[in-house]
Amino acid sequence: MPAQPDNRLGAYLKDRRARLDPASLGLSGPRRRTPGLRREEVAQRANISPAWYTWLEQGRGGAPSADVLDRLAHGLMLTETEREHLFMLGLGHPPQVRYRAAQGVTPRLQRLLDTLEVSPAIIKTATWDVLAWNRAAAAVLTDYGALPPAERNILRLVFQKPRIRAAQEDWQAMARHVVGAFRADAARAGAVAEIDRLAEELCRTSADFAAFWREHDVRYHGEGIKRLHHPAMGVITLEYSGFAIDGRPDLGMIVYNPVTSADAECIRTLMADQQPATA
Repeated sequence: MPAQPDNRLGAYLKDRRARLDPASLGLSGPRRRTPGLRREEVAQRANISPAWYTWLEQGRGGAPSADVLDRLAHGLMLTETEREHLFMLGLGHPPQVRYRAAQGVTPRLQRLLDTLEVSPAIIKTATWDVLAWNRAAAAVLTDYGALPPAERNILRLVFQKPRIRAAQEDWQAMARHVVGAFRADAARAGAVAEIDRLAEELCRTSADFAAFWREHDVRYHGEGIKRLHHPAMGVITLEYSGFAIDGRPDLGMIVYNPVTSADAECIRTLMADQQPATA
């Protein structure tokens, strides 16, 4: 039976299996009349019955479960983007988020940060570990490169470093906002276990964090104004904006733009001196 004309899931499955090379997967046998894997081979790789897989391609049998779609994604060797599309076709919504700790950023993302000459910019994970930064961020915010990777966490800096607290115009408001945005980011990325571990650590070491954490506020980083009190340069005023990174729900970028030409000149001076200041 041919696939139904409106069976987009079946058409997608058929297209994906046609793109796989049987020889590269160790599948040999008689000469094949069509490219790609046979239906029964996909079913075997996905650990589902050949009949059920055939029905899916033909648009019969109802909607597949999330487990079946996950097995098909594995069997067809789909990328994360392709897997998400498979779920949208099969169930009408994306798959449940699977958090994986990021180890770094691509050279392209780093080059993007570096083009922002006097705008401090960072890329952070869902648990607010700073993975990448530019020279302006090192000069105005924190010299992250001088810190061990475990200490490049924004919440640890905010709640455990007195110099960070002293530099903020309104530390209470800033810290409360950070906690709410962290809770939202980590939950959205599915980092439940990572949230619990970091929150438990900070509750032990900071009464302020423990109090804010009990409020259960959820916020988005969004945009706003940040004023830093630098011991040599005075007040530096920055406009900040948060950005999502397409295809990487575990990462976010924050860019701080100087509000005035005087603020920009302060940043240039700090970069020339390359003296780490505050986060």
